[in-house]
Amino acid sequence: MRIGVIGTGRIGTIHANTLSRHREVGSLILTDRDPARAQELANRLGETAAPGEDEIFRWGVDAVVITTATAAHAELIGRAARSGLPVFCEKPIALDLTGTLQALAEVEAAGTVLQMGFQRRFDAGYEGAREAVRSGRLGRLHAVRALTADQSPPPASWLPLSGGLFRDTLVHDLDAVRWVTGREVVDVYAAGSDGGTAMFREAGDVATGAALLTLDDGTLATATAARTNGAGYDVRMELAGERDTVVVGLDDRTPLASTEPTGPPPANKPWTGFLERFGPAYEAELFAFVEVVRGERANPCDGHEALQALRIAEACEISRRERRAVHLAEIAGRGRGQ
Repeated sequence: MRIGVIGTGRIGTIHANTLSRHREVGSLILTDRDPARAQELANRLGETAAPGEDEIFRWGVDAVVITTATAAHAELIGRAARSGLPVFCEKPIALDLTGTLQALAEVEAAGTVLQMGFQRRFDAGYEGAREAVRSGRLGRLHAVRALTADQSPPPASWLPLSGGLFRDTLVHDLDAVRWVTGREVVDVYAAGSDGGTAMFREAGDVATGAALLTLDDGTLATATAARTNGAGYDVRMELAGERDTVVVGLDDRTPLASTEPTGPPPANKPWTGFLERFGPAYEAELFAFVEVVRGERANPCDGHEALQALRIAEACEISRRERRAVHLAEIAGRGRGQ
């Protein structure tokens, strides 16, 4: 199998390393807007670098992995679909619903595969939480608390391109709430704070965000995010039911300090970022993509899943700006079964 990797930045390098080691992947073609970066990675892995995206499609590949800047995702998804190629794409498809729906229409018209990169679906902790909910171990679920906190903020130059805190960061928590609980979000109320450095205000973004979500069975979920958390990278989910409560992301590297006299000691080596925390999950999702391309399993996270997460993030952003509850029915582009 020959796979084209478009984008060789941080996550593209991780994915290229994973695929290069896979026994079913014979070779990779790597390309990037910075040809020298693609060539350096190709040299390191013993793979081939291409001067641009055109060569990826012209030289012939069996599948494409897209890890470019977000602005290029939708066009590349459409191009791959028209070429009859299965695609793995990092989230999001696009930062707007129009671009997302257009790309999905191209995939559906071509009858090709689009797998989205929501890596938390491949994390052992989130998989365990999903099983706890689906097996009935927790009883009736009454509350879900999800959070993501980055150790340090992104560069100021990234903020105007990111789509904002809800679409860029919290979208992972929003997807995880749907996937773990098996329920749909029916309405949201969200707020944000632009406290901290001026770059958030200058970008029209917020440094901290919180959303209250009502699920279709009445379960309440909260999702919070912070761009700066000096203690370390903190990603957790708590699920409380009438029989039991479980938590994702609580281990000896969770950046928490207890104030209780008999509480556990603070983490010796707290997580520093998402690539470190979710390393095994990133590998697992690429292994799954290879299986999808080979026809050995169903697509575990298609474009409609990304659409639903974006719709919730869009509702959160509207709620934050307009200071009101937003029903998901107001947001265009309903997914399957809605």
